[in-house]
Amino acid sequence: MMIAIKKLAACATVYWSTAIFGTQFACAALPIQHWTQPSGVAVYLVQSPAIPMVDVQVDFDAGSRRDPADKAGLASVMASMTAKGVRGDGAAAVREATSVGALPLDENALSEAWADLGASFGASASSDRLSFSLRSLTYPDLLPKVVALAARQMGEPSFPAAVWEREKARLSASIREANTKPATLAAKAFGAAVYGSHPYGFDMTEASLARISVTDMQALHTRLLAPCRARVSVVGAVTQAQADVLVTELFARLAANANACAALPTVPEVVALTQAVDQRIAFDSAQAHVLIGQPGYPRNDPDFFALTVGNYILGGGGFVSRLTEEVREKRGLSYSVYSYFAPGLHAGAFTLGLQTRPDQVEQAVKVSRDVLASFVAQGPTAKELKAAKDNLIGGFALRIDSNRKLLDNVANIAWNRLALDYLDTWTQQIERVTLADIRAAFARKLQPEKMVTVVVGGAAAAVTGGAAK
Repeated sequence: MMIAIKKLAACATVYWSTAIFGTQFACAALPIQHWTQPSGVAVYLVQSPAIPMVDVQVDFDAGSRRDPADKAGLASVMASMTAKGVRGDGAAAVREATSVGALPLDENALSEAWADLGASFGASASSDRLSFSLRSLTYPDLLPKVVALAARQMGEPSFPAAVWEREKARLSASIREANTKPATLAAKAFGAAVYGSHPYGFDMTEASLARISVTDMQALHTRLLAPCRARVSVVGAVTQAQADVLVTELFARLAANANACAALPTVPEVVALTQAVDQRIAFDSAQAHVLIGQPGYPRNDPDFFALTVGNYILGGGGFVSRLTEEVREKRGLSYSVYSYFAPGLHAGAFTLGLQTRPDQVEQAVKVSRDVLASFVAQGPTAKELKAAKDNLIGGFALRIDSNRKLLDNVANIAWNRLALDYLDTWTQQIERVTLADIRAAFARKLQPEKMVTVVVGGAAAAVTGGAAK
């Protein structure tokens, strides 16, 4: 779905809402309006009037980094269980006669209500965030009903015990199935080795699932889902006044409590690796899975753009990357080889990955390590830097060519507290990156001699664990 992105002719336009909401307004080609409601909800809005549609994302600091170590997966299952039913509220049900009124709704009735409205609403959890996403047409006879139902699902989930027992059995079966696949085993071993005891390395298991109760979900919901902790991103055919009403109504059923805005416990930082780790896990498969990496950097690191451009050259640029040239094109060791950083509130992993025939593992690992070490030591060439900049800048429009993509970008700005003109200056930031910037940034962030290497595959693989030789 394409959105209208119109350049502003000048910065003299005065929005009538500024006096009412105290809006910060980024005077730019893609203006983002930002204000904070009295309840503490931080709202970020991009108006896109071309299509009568609105997309909303609500983010809370309630991702898996907040999971107890023995109940890994709590945030994820709580998010999924919000779609399994909503509570009723007694007397209000008598007053409300619409299909999204205050009568209790089980999972089937809730699903049917969303289908009748032609809208969608769901929740998910990542390492840092628990997110709710809403999409609806903005017709005045429809949108209030959509928001009312979303408010109930976000604020009054019923967490039915019988449904949780069913879901727990289903998830346990899914975990058992996933554990038969080499990619799953590689990812688990890699995460545990890179993150150690940090919550980023927590992995949902059958044992952790068994410990999670409906009471745990209710407690997490009450403790962490408060308006004052929310960041809301809105993209679509709504004015600021309409967006403000929408957000207010969306949070109308989220119960407040006295300690809702108290400071949350500090999550420790990811500990840097002190030595190389080489794990070989035997698995009878046609392809061996290889992961090499270490803790990277948090999203607020000033080296972000240098690392973004540098990694595009190293392994993020697909078939034009240096890893592809050396591992695939010159030696035919793998069809695909890649690298990426995953920065979050903490140092997300740097990962280099590939698949290769078990008899080629040692050569593929050596070539990949050599390419990485050379890049960290010497950086890219001027030709590589120019090509990377041209590709990244030339492809920027594809990052915001739909409401969904634009919403993702606005939510990124909101969550990471980036400047409101971040999207407008993105290409300039990329253009400013120099060869020296990339060399210095990679030297600061990566230590090739202290990385984790995980190989899963090959019937004659070495014993799991141990330091690299």
